[in-house]
Amino acid sequence: MEFLLTSLVVCVTPGTGVLFTIAAGLSRGTRARAGLSRGTRAAVTAAVGCTLGVVPHMVAAITGLAALLNTSAVAFQTLKYLGVAYLLYMAWSTWRDKSELTAERESEPRSAGRTILTGVLINILNPKLTLFFFAFLPQFVSADEPYAFLRMTELSAYFMLITFVVFVAYGRFAAAMRHHVISRPRVVARMRRVFAAAFAALGARLAFL
Repeated sequence: MEFLLTSLVVCVTPGTGVLFTIAAGLSRGTRARAGLSRGTRAAVTAAVGCTLGVVPHMVAAITGLAALLNTSAVAFQTLKYLGVAYLLYMAWSTWRDKSELTAERESEPRSAGRTILTGVLINILNPKLTLFFFAFLPQFVSADEPYAFLRMTELSAYFMLITFVVFVAYGRFAAAMRHHVISRPRVVARMRRVFAAAFAALGARLAFL
C-alpha cells in the first residue's frame, strides 16, 4: 500500500508526461475511431507512449544498470542534457504552432505512431525516472527476498499501470474541456504559450538538477 500511494503521488504530480498528455487531449489528435473523440484518442495514445517510456528506466534499475548510470557523471550528464534539449525543442515547436483548433475540418491530424514516439522520448530522456526506480524499488524488496527480480518487476508493473491510468484521466479531462476553448483563438494561443513555457521551465529545472 505504501508503494501504491507513493507511486500515485509521483504520477499525479504534473511533469513532462502529464503536460504532453494534456496537450494531446487539447490538440487535433488522431483520427476518431470506436466513438472516441479525436482529443480523447490522442490523449490515450499519448498516455500509452509515456507509459512505454518508463520501460527502459525500469529495466535499467532492475538489472543494475542504473547503478552504473548513477555513478558515471559523464553518462548522467549526457542523458540529462539530451532530455533538456528535447524539452526545449518541445517548447520551441509548441510556441511556433499557429494552427487553429477546429472541431470540423482538420486536414492533417497527428498520427498515433508519432504521438507514441514523442511520449516515449519524453520519458526515456528523463534521468529522474532511472534514479527514482533505482532508489525507490529496493525499499520494498527485502534483502533475503528469494525472488527479488520478480518482485521488483511486479512493483514496476504497478507503477506503469498507475502512470497510464493517471495520464488517461488527465488527458480525458483536457479533451472534455477542448470544445470550450477551440472557439476562442486567444485562449488557444495563451494555452500554447503556457505549455511552451512549462516545457522550457521543466527543461531548465532538469538542467540544474
